[in-house]
Formats: sequence, C-alpha cells, structure tokens
Amino acid sequence: MKDFLSAFDALPLGSFHGRASGRRYLVTRSDLAGGAAQKLVAKELGGPDYISLNLYRLASGARLKPCEMPEEKVVRFVLALEPE
Repeated sequence: MKDFLSAFDALPLGSFHGRASGRRYLVTRSDLAGGAAQKLVAKELGGPDYISLNLYRLASGARLKPCEMPEEKVVRFVLALEPE
C-alpha cells in the first residue's frame, strides 16, 4: 500500500492526460472533505478501459475502495500511470 499511496500522491490534482500499460487516458483526481477522501477516474482515450476509485485517509490508515472493479486493477493502474 505504501508504493500505491506514494504513486497516488504524486499525481496532479484536476484533469490531465496520462499513459499506463501502453494506453492513453484522460484522468481526473479530486480531493474531497479537506483531503480526507480522494477520487480518481480514468477513461481510456479511443478504447473501452475505465478506472474508478475512492481513497479514504482514516486515522487507522488509508482505505482503498475501487468502484465495481478489483482492487488489483486500480493498484496496478496507479503504479503504472505516468502523467503527460
């Protein structure tokens, strides 16, 4: 989880283009509730892939909640994502 959080925190806030696993995406990263909750949504440009996750920063530690997809998929995506 530490590598995931470092990669997630390095992503810019707002909308940006990025690449992951040879695909190009339009990505939006948002902070909610003063940064206690964060959201990332990515849509593959010219393809069907879609990534959506919520990340909660709790006193007990970070909690990742992917939206209707396996946690492994969103972790792999964030670790591979390179903003353009």
